[in-house]
Amino acid sequence: MKTLTLEPLTREAFAPFGDVIELEGARHFPINGGTTERFHDLAHVDIGADEGGRPLISVFRGQPRPQPVEISMMERHPLGSQAFLPMRDVAYLIVVAAAGEFDPAGLRAFHTRGWQGVNYARGVWHHPLIVLDREGDFIVVDRGGSQPNCDEIDLAERHVLVRAASARHAA
Repeated sequence: MKTLTLEPLTREAFAPFGDVIELEGARHFPINGGTTERFHDLAHVDIGADEGGRPLISVFRGQPRPQPVEISMMERHPLGSQAFLPMRDVAYLIVVAAAGEFDPAGLRAFHTRGWQGVNYARGVWHHPLIVLDREGDFIVVDRGGSQPNCDEIDLAERHVLVRAASARHAA
């Protein structure tokens, strides 16, 4: 079994895989006569509209995973992006690999902090939701349509997630 070290989730580190959705550092401005602050354009939502896609908004309720967390499969959505926004402060982990032919050497793992969300870009390999300490609800924005939009693969070798020295919410 291989180990995969958790990294802090930052916009820069996650950029090859999609967007980090957070208010810190986001473009924002007042609207509605100054009674509301708009945090604008936080993620690129790709629904493949030209391929018959439509936006879906769902709620996923993630259950805490047994620890240590082992990674034995990955999935991707080849026709659109998929965004996860926690509905409260919940510790969860993210495991990704670049879009295209799956390469286990390219696996990266991230731990979130606070209210961070993620938007997986079209075709990016990712592990299904990994909630840690308690049940967590997530608003999920992704693609609907008549074509299948989820590919899954089993890994030839399992990976176990390990805590980096500075990881706050880790397995």
